[in-house]
Amino acid sequence: MGHVITTLAERTPIWGVATLDNHLYVLRAGKSSEQIEVYDVDSFCFLHYLTVPGLGTAADIVVCEHSRCAYVSNHLRNSVHKVPLSGDATTQWPVNDEPRFLSLTVKHNLLVTCFRVRKIKEFTTDGQLLREVVLPQDVCTPWHTLQLSSGELILCHGEPDDQLHRVCQIDSEGQVAKSFGGPRGSGSQGMNTPAHMALDFNDFVFVADLNNCRVLLLSPTLTYVRDVVSRDQLKWKPLRLSLDVQRRRLYVAVNEWKDGKHTAGRVVVVKV
Repeated sequence: MGHVITTLAERTPIWGVATLDNHLYVLRAGKSSEQIEVYDVDSFCFLHYLTVPGLGTAADIVVCEHSRCAYVSNHLRNSVHKVPLSGDATTQWPVNDEPRFLSLTVKHNLLVTCFRVRKIKEFTTDGQLLREVVLPQDVCTPWHTLQLSSGELILCHGEPDDQLHRVCQIDSEGQVAKSFGGPRGSGSQGMNTPAHMALDFNDFVFVADLNNCRVLLLSPTLTYVRDVVSRDQLKWKPLRLSLDVQRRRLYVAVNEWKDGKHTAGRVVVVKV
């Protein structure tokens, strides 16, 4: 089990968390000034904001070392914003489907998981569409896609009313080659809304099991290894993950859920 180092202060709900170099980037709901919070990863002190004009309601953030930028998905405008870390002008491009969660490929391209149409889209750093993967019918609610070092894709899918809640490896035709999970459940072999993932250098997979309020670890072949963060450690629902491989720190964005809505959020920092 991981050890909780600290917890960032409770504020508005969080829709994304990412880390790069010595900085932690936190994307919160309800930011009228359309800003991303930037923290120091050693002191956890707030440093400054990145402003994203026209952002509106965002769904996820990922930060690219190669391009020195952040990408933010906007699911109301069906677009992606590219935000230079230097503070230069932001740009955006259309996804033409509803984008949800984001990740980077081994070639530094952007993977966008499209929520309602069961698609994965890969874009260049300038927003050119490179490919589109159409997923099978039983992948009802795809959330997040990652690329393994081998080039294969894995994704997590499942909402409370869906039949299947899985982490799947996807082949070149978009079909499920192997998977972990099945019908909604708990315990070592079941999940209840696997919503977000993170990878280490050896392709071990950290999975935010949203409604079981835990983070679990899968092997590169998608077998259960152990629970990494427990319900008692998180208290609230884990929505987003970001792994600092060098420091062996897992940043878990958790939100409080009351009366059918997210009411508050914080980041739990875990040594793994």
